[in-house]
Amino acid sequence: MNKDIKRDYPIRVLHTEWSDGWGGQEIRVLNEMLALKELGVEPFLACRKEAKIAKKAMDKGIFVYTLPFRGNTDFKTLFALIKIIKREKIDIVNTHSGKDTWVGGFASKLSGAKFIRTRHLSNPIRTSRLNFINEMADFIFTTGESVREDMIRNNRINPQKILSIPTGVDEKQFNPKCCEQQEIRKSFKIPDGYFVVGNLAVLRSFKRHDLLIEAFEIFNKQYPKSILLIAGDGPQRHNLENIIKKRELQESVKLIGHQDTPQKFLKALDIFVLSSDSGEGVPQSLIQALMMGLASISSDVGSTRDLDKGDNIIFVPSNSVKALANAMIELFKESKTRVSLAKRAPSSVKEFSKDVMANRIYKIYEMLLEK
Repeated sequence: MNKDIKRDYPIRVLHTEWSDGWGGQEIRVLNEMLALKELGVEPFLACRKEAKIAKKAMDKGIFVYTLPFRGNTDFKTLFALIKIIKREKIDIVNTHSGKDTWVGGFASKLSGAKFIRTRHLSNPIRTSRLNFINEMADFIFTTGESVREDMIRNNRINPQKILSIPTGVDEKQFNPKCCEQQEIRKSFKIPDGYFVVGNLAVLRSFKRHDLLIEAFEIFNKQYPKSILLIAGDGPQRHNLENIIKKRELQESVKLIGHQDTPQKFLKALDIFVLSSDSGEGVPQSLIQALMMGLASISSDVGSTRDLDKGDNIIFVPSNSVKALANAMIELFKESKTRVSLAKRAPSSVKEFSKDVMANRIYKIYEMLLEK
């Protein structure tokens, strides 16, 4: 753990995270801790030793504990969390993945801290009465309205104890005026005059990059001076490399890995495409693309419709290569539509800013502690 962290904030929150990856969920957890710290909350993090979020949090001055989190009934982690909660005088425990929610939830209840469960994904939660941990929470945050509605309908959650608070994006960072497009395109070795399609996501199966590549192949055959940039890394990389090679798309589809400055990546694009078939709350990458003034296409899944203002995104059915390809072709051919979508995009996501997210969360913290 890191040392010499100041501890003079009025509210202390311990976040728990089982995941060892680095994608939208983990980025949300880190950014949420930092945003609430600006409002006077001292954040702590408990995660696995190998978790990528551990070092990133420590680099930002967040106090980090590493614990095994071996499963729902990991008593070693449970009792360690109870000691941490009591020693650090934690007011609220905020859990983020399934396994850490069980041990974190019980640790908070046994130690007298308030228990918040944050549900990041939109895939269904088991409805069994034995899966009662979410009902134990003092409050639940979801990252999309459809997730909230599903948990009320299927998981016996009190509507007064659950709220959708989508991930907030930093408007100062994701500013269309952040950088010059031509310079960014040169850095990615994009030839002059090419139309650039892009996707930003962890390379996981539910993101359906395979469908995106197949759809782009149809688009690329009609418009050869085009390129698809896929930013991100993850377990599907090798599979996607094989798909690109098999379809002989090495010159027009590029896997460019994780991007430390996603706003610069987005600036290089003409259009953004989200191709997921499930699992999404309100996707950070789609919010970021809209903030950057990009005409965007999205699968109609999860809580992506929370971003729908009627005229700011082209929604397509999930799992449809033809629909994705047709939407790309439409935006290429109809430049007026593309420009119009891009112009409206930034103002359509004002309510999804980092500051809005932080203030909504802080109000719930205050409400729980007043009780």
